[in-house]
Amino acid sequence: MKIDNNNVVSLTYDLYVTENGDKKHVESATTDQPLVFLYGAGMMLPKFEEHLTGLSIGDDYSFSLTAEDGYGEYDDKAVAPLPKDMFGEEPLPEIGSILPLQDNNGGHFQARVVSIVEDAVLVDLNHPMAGHELHFNGTIKDVRPATEEELEHGHVHGEGGHQH
Repeated sequence: MKIDNNNVVSLTYDLYVTENGDKKHVESATTDQPLVFLYGAGMMLPKFEEHLTGLSIGDDYSFSLTAEDGYGEYDDKAVAPLPKDMFGEEPLPEIGSILPLQDNNGGHFQARVVSIVEDAVLVDLNHPMAGHELHFNGTIKDVRPATEEELEHGHVHGEGGHQH
């Protein structure tokens, strides 16, 4: 079966980014813990899925995504100050730590602490891989039609997916 919309795809991958001209390993999905997702449901980067279209079980792949096709270019304006008093009695976070935040509409996102100044904690709101070219290689482990329930819910159920 070839990968197409409404299929559940299971794959391995190694992800590298380019830093200072060198490829740096970032993360992996292994045969024991593959990435399992509903293809075409908007869960993955669109260009990532595009490169997988038409592949079958056992196929190897290797491709790169520009920063623009990945997580976007790095935006210097996405570094913002958080007032120190918002942390109340809690100790201030360490530089490099990740803070879970929520916007005014209830949306959740993360910010990385980049520095602490006199009256604020400066956080970087860019995705950690923003500005990086992404290099993927791996193997397609399984492709199957999604169940009606998976299509209704918009995600994979069972092994490697969501458990209700």
